[in-house]
Amino acid sequence: MVLTTGRPPKLEHLFSILMDPFRLCVALGPVAIYCLLLGGVHLTRRPLVVSGVRDTAALGVAVAGLILVGPVEMLLPYASIVLFGASVWFFVITLYALALILVLLMMRPRLVVYNITMEQLRPILAEVVEQLDQEARWAGDSLFLPSLGVQLHLETDPMFRNISLVASGHRQNFLGWRRLEHTLRSALAEHETLAENPRVWKVGMALLAVGICLLVFLLIGVASDPQAVAQSVLELLHLQQ
Repeated sequence: MVLTTGRPPKLEHLFSILMDPFRLCVALGPVAIYCLLLGGVHLTRRPLVVSGVRDTAALGVAVAGLILVGPVEMLLPYASIVLFGASVWFFVITLYALALILVLLMMRPRLVVYNITMEQLRPILAEVVEQLDQEARWAGDSLFLPSLGVQLHLETDPMFRNISLVASGHRQNFLGWRRLEHTLRSALAEHETLAENPRVWKVGMALLAVGICLLVFLLIGVASDPQAVAQSVLELLHLQQ
């Protein structure tokens, strides 16, 4: 007769993750680092231009641990564990990386400008556009640069003080987007320090606090029982049944 704990399999797996310091490190470690980086970006008070590919890739890496020790481990076929052993994680990580790359390749071009408001970005962007394409046309928050083959619209996030330049339509020239990115980054690098925004400062401090608290929590969990961590590593790699 098989004894059970009375918890459904999904809750059983979630409970094992919460009680396992190594799995918590794998799941929350990248999230903590992502929060620290994002918090630092918001506290610089300087504009920062990031391509949509890099922005999404950073988020994909941040949540990779949560996905791998969460749904992926829970749904991993036992036959593959028996057949490949610890090598199964190489295939799993490779599959996740390929899926993330596919998502990045299918994305429309996008630029994200951190630490700037629409009122501050519009005149700088207008100068950049005039420099790149004399035939550029504005229509509200939409912009068309025929010489570069770029069509975009501006989206704002007032809470985080971010502006996104998002492609409009599928007919885009990626080389034109690269030129726009480099020219805009150069123009913003020469821009003076922006006025401090209390709301953004609080968001940056909150992100830093979350990242630091997560790292301290994970370090305490690992230091309190290193033998359990070693045991968990062997179990996760299926080196010990």
